[in-house]
Amino acid sequence: MVSRLRAPLFAVIGLFCFDIAAALAHPHVWVTMRSEIVYGPDGAATGVRHSWTFDDMFSAFATQGMDTDKDGKLSRDELSGLAEVNVTSLKDYDFFTFAAADGRKAAFKAPVDYWLEHADNALTLHFTLPFDKPVKAARLDLEVYDPTYFVSFSLAEKEPAALVQAPSQCKLEVAKPASPDTTQSQRLSEAFFDQLEQGSTFGAQFANKITVTCP
Repeated sequence: MVSRLRAPLFAVIGLFCFDIAAALAHPHVWVTMRSEIVYGPDGAATGVRHSWTFDDMFSAFATQGMDTDKDGKLSRDELSGLAEVNVTSLKDYDFFTFAAADGRKAAFKAPVDYWLEHADNALTLHFTLPFDKPVKAARLDLEVYDPTYFVSFSLAEKEPAALVQAPSQCKLEVAKPASPDTTQSQRLSEAFFDQLEQGSTFGAQFANKITVTCP
């Protein structure tokens, strides 16, 4: 597990996985995502606004001891340090967010407006990824996935994606990936995943895809 612990979603995930990974096959963490593509007044896309909700098990582990005022609730202030750890760790993995404008890679700047909330026993990370340069394209493709499939992303059933202040002619489409079947899952051992490097593209087959066309 040593090699896999070098590629956490968060710094705390390494500790989390040390306890449970031996009993589980990949993935180890599950995220339900909603994404908004934000546009500026000139009709160019300026960034992507993510909301990622983590599974109950990871949420419980990550928030241990964080209710510092002992009121039975986790405030944004109490979670601010963890939010900082989240976005700092994600930077090394391109925030699991990959964009292309008319077929060419569109780069992102460092995230802004990031914060965590805790509701219904689940953590949700909110953050915005500004594009390095505003994007004007006939087609904008966005994919969210973990290349090593350590984390499983899935689009929310309701309102998984939206356009914010986009030109009226722009259209949005989403596509969910196929889940690995039982045979494929059994064939992919923990040892297989231990060999995957950061530059692996294995997880691309499980990418959640959002496409915007602006004719």
